[in-house]
Amino acid sequence: MSTSVLISGGAGFIGSALARRLVDAGYDVAVMDILHPQVHGQHVAVDLPPAVRFFTGDVTHAPDWDAVLRLFRPSQIVHLAAETGTAQSLSEATRHGAVNVVGTTQLLDALSRAAYVPEHFVLASSRAVYGEGAWRAGEHVFYPSPRDHAQLLAGQWDPRGPSGEEAAPIASAATQTEPRPTNVYAATKLAQEHILAAWASAHDSNLSVLRLQNVYGPGQSLTNSYTGIVALFARLSRQRLPLEVYEDGRIVRDFVFIDDVVDALFASIRRPADGTRRVDIGSGVPTTIHELATMTAALCGAPEPSVVGKFRDGDVRAAKCDIRSAMQELDWRPKWYLEDGLNALLNWIATQPD
Repeated sequence: MSTSVLISGGAGFIGSALARRLVDAGYDVAVMDILHPQVHGQHVAVDLPPAVRFFTGDVTHAPDWDAVLRLFRPSQIVHLAAETGTAQSLSEATRHGAVNVVGTTQLLDALSRAAYVPEHFVLASSRAVYGEGAWRAGEHVFYPSPRDHAQLLAGQWDPRGPSGEEAAPIASAATQTEPRPTNVYAATKLAQEHILAAWASAHDSNLSVLRLQNVYGPGQSLTNSYTGIVALFARLSRQRLPLEVYEDGRIVRDFVFIDDVVDALFASIRRPADGTRRVDIGSGVPTTIHELATMTAALCGAPEPSVVGKFRDGDVRAAKCDIRSAMQELDWRPKWYLEDGLNALLNWIATQPD
């Protein structure tokens, strides 16, 4: 069994949890992270086990990769380092392209300079690569165009079928849903997938791509405004503030708890791919934003959420996934229900400094 793992972006929310899991299982673990203030705040406290070898490094800077690979030769590399702000990527496209795309190519070039090929890569990709995904109108499956500003302004929330008929979203599955990114962040994540798959194939290495849904739970940043809707709702509800729910409240997402995501990453490491595999990681349960807001407010005794009709340009209407391939290929299944995960997140937030 391969027992040495390098995690890029490994001091972050998902990476630090994975590092702890790997150390507990007896792996030799190294982490490379730039400790960006947007993610870690101004007063950085790295929460990693003492056994982890920590390298401060910028994935876009070639000498940083060279330095890491001189000191650590991992049998597997988990690539988590990424800029993740969907809306932010539209105004900071260069930053997202540099970290997500160039950061990945810098890793691969460093491996070439070191004349070293790891046995297996694990990439944390995103459900965002699907864009709006596939929808069904009657017997017809189609890929709707992104909702434009005029549609949203008119309150036309759901994509319509080719003849204007009502339609319903189909759960995305890596084995059949076409990726059609609708924002810069999503495009860079899909580029990561293609770049790593091409390099791994050419060098007889292997690649697991995990397209993650909306990850939440203890340990996520409470200061990063791009950290996600679950943490935002939890913070506001604890202050007994009313939650605003956008559009008509029926935006759909799949919220997956951090422990389930770490289990999936760990399973990918324990069961390396043979070639390239792509799987979807989520709870498998679609939840509307109004349902999330109502549940969170009730747990905190906060006011009933209000549906305000506001919207964000570039948002997709529905994101849910089919997890059967992940369950079969990784021998994995999610264990956390949303209410239990929200309780765990709220209890953790209560222990954090204001």
